Amino acid sequence: MEARLNLFASPVAARFGKHVVAAGKILAESALPASTQELVKLRASQINGCGFCTDMHTKDAAHAGETATRLNLVAAWREATVFTDAERAALELTEQGTRIADAAGGVTDEAWANAAKHFDEEQLAALVCVISLINAFNRGNVMVQQPAGDYQPGQFA
Repeated sequence: MEARLNLFASPVAARFGKHVVAAGKILAESALPASTQELVKLRASQINGCGFCTDMHTKDAAHAGETATRLNLVAAWREATVFTDAERAALELTEQGTRIADAAGGVTDEAWANAAKHFDEEQLAALVCVISLINAFNRGNVMVQQPAGDYQPGQFA
């Protein structure tokens, strides 16, 4: 598959990309566990059908030590027993925050309260920002159809 637009060659996209990558670096330095961040990025990317980001975050998570079993079960996290209660709360918030158009009420009070049981205010802020940022990346990549499968861990570090 060839991308409709080479985002890496566009001056506007390159400048924009620097800012969103910088935002990602701020979140990587937050108190929200890196493993939770990768699971959230992977789940949102699966929901949004972004092959490039699904590939990237699967590889990044594996490179950081995430197990194949957990990575393979992210899409079925509700039925899986390999995730902590905090990770499950983050994945629920991710799904509701990603599928806003599918749910008339947006994120439920119950999902928010459950996440708030497991994460402090700073971690919740980082979680909301991670979910927002990965959704932005997914939408850009899906629009231009970035090809999946070529990403190497650390490529954008």
